[in-house]
Amino acid sequence: MGGIERSAHVVWRGGLDRGSGTVSARSGAVEELPVTWTSRVERPDGRTSPEELIAGAHAACYAMAFSNVLNEAGNPPDQLDVEAVVSAELGDEGLRVTSSVLDVTGRVPGMDAAEFERLAQEGERSCPVSNALRGNVDIRVNARLEE
Repeated sequence: MGGIERSAHVVWRGGLDRGSGTVSARSGAVEELPVTWTSRVERPDGRTSPEELIAGAHAACYAMAFSNVLNEAGNPPDQLDVEAVVSAELGDEGLRVTSSVLDVTGRVPGMDAAEFERLAQEGERSCPVSNALRGNVDIRVNARLEE
């Protein structure tokens, strides 16, 4: 398989503090999501931010990677619910993404909690978005198996 490319496009108008923009995925799946500096560092008020988009990408990627790990272990999941919380800090050097915490709850027939936790960590290590962030962003996984 050759290289895979995906792209997004942003239109930004104005300066940072009072400007605004929209972000769209070239696939057409996401169109003209509003983004502003205020939505990034204060209240979202219905607008997104790069950090929220990273959280979405991380959660989706991790869900796919973890489901693959579970499947390869002979226990495909009935369902995985993944929430990613991306944190950033505004300091002297500007805004910096500092962490991404993945909270996963799963229904996996025939699996015990210890094995679910072990494979949850393995799934994180095989997630391409985790691997892109690793070394620059603290990544944690909290895993809970539903009974």
